[in-house]
Amino acid sequence: MTDKISYPNRRRFIKYITATGLVAQSLFTSACASFTRAETPEEKVQNKKPSPAASEKMPMQKLGRTDLVSSRLVFGCGAALAGGKAVRLLDRAYEAGINHYDVGSNVYYRGAERHLAPFAKKHRDSIILISKAPLPIRLAPEEEVSAKRAKRAATAWLRRMDDSLRALKADYVDAYYLMGVDSPSLIKSEEVYNAFLKAKQAGKVRYFGISTHKNAQACLEAATETGWYDLAMIGITPSGWYDWDSKELVADSPSLVELKPVLDRAKKAGIGLVGMKAVRYLAGMWQGGQGDETAFDLDYEDKLLESPLSAFQKSYAYVLQHGMDVVNADMQNYTHLEANLTAVKTGNQYFV
Repeated sequence: MTDKISYPNRRRFIKYITATGLVAQSLFTSACASFTRAETPEEKVQNKKPSPAASEKMPMQKLGRTDLVSSRLVFGCGAALAGGKAVRLLDRAYEAGINHYDVGSNVYYRGAERHLAPFAKKHRDSIILISKAPLPIRLAPEEEVSAKRAKRAATAWLRRMDDSLRALKADYVDAYYLMGVDSPSLIKSEEVYNAFLKAKQAGKVRYFGISTHKNAQACLEAATETGWYDLAMIGITPSGWYDWDSKELVADSPSLVELKPVLDRAKKAGIGLVGMKAVRYLAGMWQGGQGDETAFDLDYEDKLLESPLSAFQKSYAYVLQHGMDVVNADMQNYTHLEANLTAVKTGNQYFV
């Protein structure tokens, strides 16, 4: 594991220079309206028509050492399907070229796997189906786990995998993650890895992964060191690491560009990188963000900054251009879906 290096916190600088930006805030509110307000009946009709972005070819990416070739836009099914509200988007997403569907255990996303099941069964041979569950154990990020505690947690995690398969009405998933893990010790636990191997040998899962948005750099480096992990879904933005607990960017985080050596080491170890929470900081506080559309502007080159893409679309386009193989997006209405399709299918033209 490499020594941590401190970098100036661009976040604090941006917040300072925009503290009195009432006009900018007004513009942000207007720009974000399509992401936060309910659709009108007219918009729902319009959104059912094929969009220009839908006609563009979906870019694809092989994920690390796996044989999974994924759409660069991942449909984040957890929150979107927990109440069944976004089920109507699934067929549209598939038609637009999205073949990667990431969901989560009923422990956290109530009913999401069950709501995904009919669609997943219909398209099982042509989609990537991934789920995840947390290890039922509490550790401080730097605490070492005992073999006994790790084995007990891993056994419970396997039961949660079985629950996921039943809810999904699936014989297997393409990958199953340690969900929301923030402990390098657990990631390096042989007891946890052996639990995965047991499930793999039983034909329940093909690949092993982690999802992390707290202590993410240490967790990614731990996964890289072991050589056991095939996929890592990480909370990352153009300005660096995002912390789900604090709803802030990690203080003194290196930018995404500065994190390239960390990401390159993970890729060299065969890990496919899935970006998540790439736009969460831009959203309103009621959505786990800070409502600052200019938050990442200092990271952008002029061509992207001056593009017609929204602040949300720029963030997705940027993380895909700077190290993420694919990006996971929480899409709960047609407006979200169309905007994200545009970002992923056309965003590369705004980079030199």
